[in-house]
Amino acid sequence: MKVTIHQPLAYTAIGQRENQEDSLYPIQGTTASRFFIVCDGMGGHAHGEVAANTVCQALGDYLASHPLITLDEEELDAAIDAAYDALDDADDKSMGGERKMGTTLALAYLHHRGCTAAHIGDSRIYHVRPNAGILYRSPDHSLVEDLVRLGELTPEEARYDRRRNIITRVMMPHQEERQYAETRLLTDLRAGDYLFLCTDGVLERLTDERLLHILSEDLDDEEKACRLQAVSTGQTRDNHTAYLVHIAGVSGDDKPGKRKTFWDKLTDWLENE
Repeated sequence: MKVTIHQPLAYTAIGQRENQEDSLYPIQGTTASRFFIVCDGMGGHAHGEVAANTVCQALGDYLASHPLITLDEEELDAAIDAAYDALDDADDKSMGGERKMGTTLALAYLHHRGCTAAHIGDSRIYHVRPNAGILYRSPDHSLVEDLVRLGELTPEEARYDRRRNIITRVMMPHQEERQYAETRLLTDLRAGDYLFLCTDGVLERLTDERLLHILSEDLDDEEKACRLQAVSTGQTRDNHTAYLVHIAGVSGDDKPGKRKTFWDKLTDWLENE
């Protein structure tokens, strides 16, 4: 499968915070870019910024210097280990105390089998088909997401619950047991689809329904990105950062519509479990 993309678009804003703790990679993507990263740092003034920037840059540099035909679990873990190593090196003892620095991670990697969506924490990855629906939304690693899954909160209650900022998986330096990404292989990619990566600050105001509505409008990508950002501008407390990637075309042996063998279908099923 060969996936081509239109010019990817990104935006980032400080919101009502004192400093920017979000980070993204690449700073400015191109139609040749194969992967996109968004991180949301935490840990108090400057500390979250260090964590997010360190992981974003280290993971981006690793993937850029190790071009892959596909991205399997072993390769992804090696890339994330490189980011953890950089995070360990960046850790300063002056950053100790109760609020040790850390960061979330959202990664979308395009390759010959589709797109690997990998995340840690509550930064999200969406696969959206305009006028059809949201085909994939990464599940947050958060307390309220767990409570929704258990039936103790509704999705609407979770949006406003005071515990919504408690995340259950995060990248931190010098962990006894490193937290690795939850992944999903997205194979049903079509021309016109969108990948949308964002930090949780974006989601203070942007609902899934509004995201789908904006991406389904008869507008060019820059106008859509502006409308997405406008939802947060002046109204969002947190930093908010996002990447919008528009699929231009999909071709090759694995494109949708080609008759697959039993083994192709089995492999797809196993990779999506």
